[in-house]
Amino acid sequence: MLQYFFILCSGADASLLKTCSLGERNKYAGIGATVFFTAVMAFLASAYALYTVFDTIYTAIFFGLIWGLLIFNLDRFIVSTIKKRGSFGNELLQAAPRIILAVIIAVVISKPLEMKIFEKEINQVLLEQKNELTLANKDQIALQYTPTIEKLNHEIAALKSEIITKEAETNALYDVYISEAEGTAGTKLLGKGPVYKEKREKHDATLTELQQLKQANAQKITDIEAQIANLSLEYQNSVDNSQSIIDGFDGLMARIDALGKLPWFPSFFIFLLFLAIETSPIIVKILAPKGEYDLKLEEEESIVRSWVTQKVAERNKIVATDLALNNKIYNEIEEEKAVYAYKKKKAEELMRLQADKFHEIQIKRL
Repeated sequence: MLQYFFILCSGADASLLKTCSLGERNKYAGIGATVFFTAVMAFLASAYALYTVFDTIYTAIFFGLIWGLLIFNLDRFIVSTIKKRGSFGNELLQAAPRIILAVIIAVVISKPLEMKIFEKEINQVLLEQKNELTLANKDQIALQYTPTIEKLNHEIAALKSEIITKEAETNALYDVYISEAEGTAGTKLLGKGPVYKEKREKHDATLTELQQLKQANAQKITDIEAQIANLSLEYQNSVDNSQSIIDGFDGLMARIDALGKLPWFPSFFIFLLFLAIETSPIIVKILAPKGEYDLKLEEEESIVRSWVTQKVAERNKIVATDLALNNKIYNEIEEEKAVYAYKKKKAEELMRLQADKFHEIQIKRL
């Protein structure tokens, strides 16, 4: 039962193989087994690749099954259409397009399995890429907010500097009027004279201005800090919103690109393995000597070809004979006067009817 199933997978004529030796049946069963298990590997590879795209196991299995059946049908067609005719050069030329197709199929099958085999290494590469994207994303978003925040910080610094300058001026006036009272500067007269009072009033006026400046600048600084806080919040929200996109940087193309950044030799070795599996049925059919099945198949095809050639020749002969008979019959009819008179009579009747109809139509139009 299993041998019969694999023979069907090979695309060979099962009824014809029944008349062949056991070794011949085993050869085609082996070819069919290779075709079947290649399709199974194609199903697994495509299902995994589609799972990375859809993140749904049922969808991946459904489309993976369709892909596996497609590969199975292609391989079965490729193997079944290679026929042994005794000339290695002709067989190789016949198999060349099929080998190219087998190489393409091997690439398609091997890549998803390579991604699964090297999944941990690919995840490490993706993690590094995500970190780089995160830093670059923060820097790019910061370009939208940093100039404004820096400008606002400069305004705060200017307001604070204004207060410090006013405080220094007030302290200087304080030292002036104290020195005047102590007689160590100014008029150098000890006591609180008119000059002292003048300088004291100037200091008090400056102190009042300082207090008003502190209150006004404090309110301005509070408002500016609120703006900076809002901008910082907007910046963080932008980073958080874009981070979800970076976290989703885990699709099929990203994994293929990450696989390309890994050492090429292991990946190339796996590709060669699948290439060998995919092309093995074709290579076996080319290199194997012409067997009993090939001889019987060639004989049946020769019988059908001879029968078709004979039927075509017979139909051509019938057509030629019938044409010759028709020509002879019509030539004889052409010479008979009765047929000529009858045809002339009918032609005259037809012309009269046409003339009457034309005359009737012209009258109606008047």
